[in-house]
Amino acid sequence: MKRFVSVISGLVLAAVFVGAALAETPDGIRERGVLRVGTAGDYQPMSYLDPETGKYVGFDAELAEDLAAALGVDIEYVPTSWPTLTEDTMAGKFDLAICGITVTDARKEAALMSDGYLENGKTVLCRAEDAGKYISLEAINRPEVRVMENPGGLNEKFARENLPEATLIIHDVNQEIPGLVAAGGADVMITEVMEAGYYTGKDPRLAAPLIHDPFTQGELGVLMPKGNEELLAYVNEFLAAEKESGRMDELAEKYIYLTTEEESDDAA
Repeated sequence: MKRFVSVISGLVLAAVFVGAALAETPDGIRERGVLRVGTAGDYQPMSYLDPETGKYVGFDAELAEDLAAALGVDIEYVPTSWPTLTEDTMAGKFDLAICGITVTDARKEAALMSDGYLENGKTVLCRAEDAGKYISLEAINRPEVRVMENPGGLNEKFARENLPEATLIIHDVNQEIPGLVAAGGADVMITEVMEAGYYTGKDPRLAAPLIHDPFTQGELGVLMPKGNEELLAYVNEFLAAEKESGRMDELAEKYIYLTTEEESDDAA
């Protein structure tokens, strides 16, 4: 029995030491010279790996670069996925994750989350000709309505919980879904306000009829492992400074609040 207790105690101590090894501080990151940023890389307009350039682009990509610059270090992007995001964060695969991550109680319980830096909410992306059709959950929650989502994220979770009667289609490549909806491969995508705004600005075939009246209200935040409270405090100060300087508004205008070429022509 004593030997069993000793083994368990050893495992607990080992886990504690591993957790301590995962902890990162601003000074530790500066000493290393690199900020490791986790991202799924599939979320326009937040953090997207451009296959043509091999570079990450978007609101959160630039925000992460600003953070690295504030620390005086280089940036290294570490791929993750929505199904494994929290697990990868707690395993210390990166210092923090910035890729359009909604602040939730579940994530705050499992890891650390920064103060919110951008408002968001679940809304509808559909074809422009259907803009007057899909204006409520009741209108979408029908077997004949095809809802397409990427796997493992909060969009899929929302669809499963709120649209059980709709036909749910899971598509692995998130950034392909808006185009598939526009082309008739699905009827609706439940997504965030900023993603809906981005794609309706890029493609006049698409509409977001509830973009100003989303189903949920939330905020995006930066995710990092527990034990990194010093880094969390630094990130919160950094985010507050970015808001105060107007940098957040600049990024929003650049990546989120877009207009189509057609709208631009009308304005001219």
